Amino acid sequence: MIDDGTGLFTIGELARSTGLTVRTIRYWSDEGVLTPVTRSPGGYRLYDAASAARLELIRTLRELGLGLDDVRRVLDGERTVAEVAAAHVVALDAQIRSLKVTRAVLSTVARRGSSAEEMTLMNNLARLSAAERARIVEDFTTEIFAGLDTADPDIRKRMRFAPADLPDEPTPEQVDAWVELAEMMQDPGFRALMRRMVEFNAADRGPDVPAGTSLWFMSRLVQLAGEALKRGVAPEAPEAEELLRGLLGDADPAEVLKRMEAGSNVRVARYRQLWAVVKGLGPQAAYEPEFAWVVAALKARVAS
Repeated sequence: MIDDGTGLFTIGELARSTGLTVRTIRYWSDEGVLTPVTRSPGGYRLYDAASAARLELIRTLRELGLGLDDVRRVLDGERTVAEVAAAHVVALDAQIRSLKVTRAVLSTVARRGSSAEEMTLMNNLARLSAAERARIVEDFTTEIFAGLDTADPDIRKRMRFAPADLPDEPTPEQVDAWVELAEMMQDPGFRALMRRMVEFNAADRGPDVPAGTSLWFMSRLVQLAGEALKRGVAPEAPEAEELLRGLLGDADPAEVLKRMEAGSNVRVARYRQLWAVVKGLGPQAAYEPEFAWVVAALKARVAS
């Protein structure tokens, strides 16, 4: 306190009493969150006891991570401390989740002894925020569904939410799976393949076809092929043709074969496997023998 009976403090005196640096207090003053009550004849800023109390509040809010704009709003009464704190809890939770993902990715890099190229990729993915990772998924699904309003809504829903974001505390396996998924979703060739699958689905649906029909069809196809495999029915056998006719009706085998070859593609199967890992669902049945049997049976019919 200056010795003139006014009860005012210089910046230096505030710094000594609070443990803050003169530079910090001057900066906050310049930013308008700690306005001096007056100035000395020599032009020095002077503060009163209320300023000292305000300074302590500023320091507390800053230590809690609030920016100066939020600090100013609280001090000016535009927002309550509770409102600002609640907003920062949400922001901190997002930061914590992002840091956990970053830690998991870097742990994977260390564990795998990744090459420089792979480490660069994984580091770039590690730096992605949750919003940026969601954008990769959104861009992927937007491209493969663009303009195809007749695609089965159930297929659309599954595809849109299939490549879910990483959990808060991902395992190294989940990080590996997400890294590979992110690469696939950004690969133009894979996007074209998935787009083709959705186009086939949209072409098969009319206004009277109920949602979920595509899923039912694939489930029935897997069941039929499984039964045929158990009974030892060869794909080229006449019995196989009868089984397929019962499911496909008068559909052109060549067109169905195109759809099956797209849907049973190795990369599509890998996509599904990775999605299951990220979701923590454990190993998922790929039904590779069943799909292979159907493809072989269709090829036999097309050839004949």
